[in-house]
Amino acid sequence: MITAAAPNRFAVWLNAARPRTLPLALACIIMGTGLAAAGGAVDWLVALLCVVTAILLQILSNLANDYGDSLHGADHVERRGPKRAVQAGLVTPGQMRWAIGLTALLTVASGLLLLWFAFGREAFAFILLFVVLGGAAIGAAITYTAGKLPYGYAGLGDVAVLLFFGWLGVLGSYFVQTSRLAPALLLPATACGLLAVAVLNVNNIRDLESDRLAGKRSIPVRLGLRRARVYHWLLLGLAVLCATVYVLLTPMSLWQFLYLLAVPLLVRNGLAVARTNELHTLNPWLRQMSLAALAFAVLLALGQVLPLFSRSPIRKSSTLARKASGCSRWTV
Repeated sequence: MITAAAPNRFAVWLNAARPRTLPLALACIIMGTGLAAAGGAVDWLVALLCVVTAILLQILSNLANDYGDSLHGADHVERRGPKRAVQAGLVTPGQMRWAIGLTALLTVASGLLLLWFAFGREAFAFILLFVVLGGAAIGAAITYTAGKLPYGYAGLGDVAVLLFFGWLGVLGSYFVQTSRLAPALLLPATACGLLAVAVLNVNNIRDLESDRLAGKRSIPVRLGLRRARVYHWLLLGLAVLCATVYVLLTPMSLWQFLYLLAVPLLVRNGLAVARTNELHTLNPWLRQMSLAALAFAVLLALGQVLPLFSRSPIRKSSTLARKASGCSRWTV
């Protein structure tokens, strides 16, 4: 067994945590916080704890994925992606289990702090609800590829990513700051989740052949390469459509269309996925898709916040009057 030298232990664990995937954890929190700020109810301490909790959940998922894929055989010699710590012998399975447990405990602690500052003692029902949701998130992070029945091997990873990086990530971070929800918020939450699924799809297309050999029935394995590429375009297009419909339903300012600046990044990623024949060379496009999703979320959030600073008091008053009378129009 190859053992990493002591001076490199930090680098080994840093690589196992896969920091390149962390923009996904940030994207949903940034979007939820931007929507909360647009409603005048942002709480920066709660937002910070949302970021910390989301990052810990993502690291937990990455460590469990490293362990689970090595255990179930997806990280075999034919795999073309980056080598994992357990597979490469840099970390023993026991050490990885210990790291997973420690990260889970830190995630629980961060989540409880988040709930305390968000709701206090009075909102026991809210705290109980988010404890259940947080437990589900931790369980989902661990059992994606680890455990006796890893749902990632059944092709259900895309559903879980949409749920946790879209709906729960955006709506949850919005709710803990505002204590309210609106049906229209499902649109930006879905957009964020679809782009996170697109990141997973690039990863699964890259690993298509090795996953097939390991019996991992990811969506690309189920669909085949050609239809997996069509699926990728659908994810990107539907994300832009959801954001556009939301902006049209909640018009405030032309600033809200800032997210369109990220569309060329999405198109570039879609073209790369569609045209690349050597699938193992998709690694840079996996990183690019993750950063494009983050850019999309940041620009969409900014587009919701900037109108608050771009209108004079007279325009603000007139906007409120138009809303009260059931009318609205674009302002800049």
